[in-house]
Amino acid sequence: MRPRAMIHSLSRAQLAKPADALHPPLIAEPLIAKQSRPMKFFIDTADTKDIRELAATGLLDGVTTNPTLIAKSGRKMLDVIAEICDIVPGPVSAEAVSTDHTTMLAEGRKLAAIAPNVTVKVPLTPDGLKTCKVLTDEGRQVNVTLCFSAGQAILAAKAGATFISPFVGRLDDISQDGMQLIADICQIYKQYPAFKTEVLVASIRHPVHLIAAAKLGAHVATLPGSVIRQLYQHPLTDKGLSSFLADWAKTGQSILDDTAGPNKAAGSAAAE
Repeated sequence: MRPRAMIHSLSRAQLAKPADALHPPLIAEPLIAKQSRPMKFFIDTADTKDIRELAATGLLDGVTTNPTLIAKSGRKMLDVIAEICDIVPGPVSAEAVSTDHTTMLAEGRKLAAIAPNVTVKVPLTPDGLKTCKVLTDEGRQVNVTLCFSAGQAILAAKAGATFISPFVGRLDDISQDGMQLIADICQIYKQYPAFKTEVLVASIRHPVHLIAAAKLGAHVATLPGSVIRQLYQHPLTDKGLSSFLADWAKTGQSILDDTAGPNKAAGSAAAE
């Protein structure tokens, strides 16, 4: 091999490594340092009945809403947010709907005044980030939403956002890799411990999105109630429980009723 060709070959091999580093495999080690607290589950809805039901499980850490979800509720926004804040003590995202900084800031302050656990939601626009910086400096929580690139996530962290909400499902819808965006953001945030912004994975469509986000070390996932309920489900769980209960019924016993004795016949038959 001529020296010039060898140099050209080596440079191409060397260039391959940085490219791989920019796109780490999703099954790699967590890209954010291991969390001292477990991954947080938020429910993405304005349906207070659904929120109450899931909050009763003790698995719910917060709620996210948006103008579309509020519209579906058919109720006044301020009333819905106030009720949700009474149900869930964790962060409740309420979104400003204006696009200019001055009005957005006024809306954000009004929403934040509803309850201490309101997180003001703003879009990832210049005016949204400007509003985020002011609200953050005032000590309020801010969720910067509609994030579709790692560069946008850097801007949100620089503005002091409490949460950044990358939309994985909507990227998948246009044939881009939504979970790769989560990997990129987690990797970047890991490089700068001064960034306190938490990665809130949004637009989750199914449990596989959630599992991938957890492997990457994302701080929060916001899910529809239907996806949270899917996490419970497995056919082998149902099959195993059915078998255990059938065998238990044959014994004639009751844990709560001391007078119920074992069914000796059933026990003998089982032993055989």
